[in-house]
Amino acid sequence: MNKWQLFIAGEFRPGGRRECFPDYHPATGAVTAEVALATPDDCDAAVMAARQALPAWRRLPVAERARLLRRVADGIEARSAEFLQAEVADTGKPWALARTLDIPRGAANFRIFADLAAGLATECFETATDDGAGALNYGLRRPLGVVGVICPWNLPLLLLTWKVAPALVMGNTVVVKPSEETPATATLLGEVMTAAGVPPGVYNVVHGFGPGSVGEWLVAHPDVAAITFTGETRTGQAIMRTAAARTKRLSFELGGKNAAIVFADADVDRAVAGVARSSFLNGGQVCLCSERVYVERPVFERFVEALALAARQLRPGPPEDETTTLGPLISAAHREKVLGYYAAARAAGAELHAGGGCPALPPPYDQGYFVEPTVWTGLPEDAPCIVEEIFGPVCHVAPFDTEEEAVALANAGDYGLCAALWTCDLARAHRVAHALDVGVVWVNSWFLRDLRTPFGGMKLSGIGREGGRHSLEFYSEIKNVCVKL
Repeated sequence: MNKWQLFIAGEFRPGGRRECFPDYHPATGAVTAEVALATPDDCDAAVMAARQALPAWRRLPVAERARLLRRVADGIEARSAEFLQAEVADTGKPWALARTLDIPRGAANFRIFADLAAGLATECFETATDDGAGALNYGLRRPLGVVGVICPWNLPLLLLTWKVAPALVMGNTVVVKPSEETPATATLLGEVMTAAGVPPGVYNVVHGFGPGSVGEWLVAHPDVAAITFTGETRTGQAIMRTAAARTKRLSFELGGKNAAIVFADADVDRAVAGVARSSFLNGGQVCLCSERVYVERPVFERFVEALALAARQLRPGPPEDETTTLGPLISAAHREKVLGYYAAARAAGAELHAGGGCPALPPPYDQGYFVEPTVWTGLPEDAPCIVEEIFGPVCHVAPFDTEEEAVALANAGDYGLCAALWTCDLARAHRVAHALDVGVVWVNSWFLRDLRTPFGGMKLSGIGREGGRHSLEFYSEIKNVCVKL
């Protein structure tokens, strides 16, 4: 059985009280590791290590920090089999998915931000003065300091490195709090950091929970300059309240109740395949997943029938089996939450077209946290299953008659993360994309990411933008220098 320890100042350590908590394999329900539980003193030690490492790290030229991050990317790739095994043990997702998405993106994030930082420009202005000599104003970027990185469990390595890479290349040091559900790859990354030559204290990992534990201590710590968080909106609100006392800089990517809109002129087969992916990928446990699907009435019945067939063809099972196309939910508690929504939909009169329960699997996978991919119709737009984020492999499909109606339906609610449009009318695609109150719009695709582009949500779906220069700007302060000539 693995033992995931804290990683502080370049060393692995047990928690101060020597307490551990279990790490479960979602596909079998079995305990696969023990995880060290950090104390307040451990959290202080991690922040202190990051503070002590900060002056030397920030003095390194950007090119040298970028070189080290590229070595980290090389290290992830060299140990990809270990990262794959650790990621799957924590999440239960199919090996085929983790091998092609999570692990490669974990390495790619270090390379892309290393490259972007090398070309980051600042402003320069020539200013007229009364004496005619003029003045020169130019900008300088400097790191924020110690950054607290609080990571989710759905894409543990991918979203960890998405935050750590730009923070480090801009000269910050980090204290990472991975989800208690998925501690493995954040810990393993400590070994890669050391092997790559990243100095002790630049990257630190503390394990634990949220309220009354490591998450709250890290947010409240007076020596932590900024918090970056991906996760549930209510947790983001709690972080915001705690961080307000010291007006810490915040970057939030929060919940979503995302819409897919399918117009009658779309390539319906392509739209069905796209919506099946956007609703069921990773067991629906992606903040970008489409839980609300609106289909123009002339193709509504055909679309629902085809989508239900696609849902029924997904195959749950052993993660290592190359034919497995559906993984489990992250925990028993999350499965109960999702099944509660399934029951609520039935009670509200939803028509079930696929799924609605748990699949029958042989041991030991019968003890895993699997649910069936589910397609509903017939619910009113104010039903909890339409309004609230479920975060499972489920979607509700409803018809619409006009473009204006589709936009109004998609914009309803408190979230505004993303949307997917399916149409062959280019003018309509641009028109609707402009009208949607979301941070990201995909047209005839989904989850197609250029890492240089801005990523984030509107309304309750987040604060700020990540990606490209937007990440680099968040993880740095800019000062203006005015020189009188």
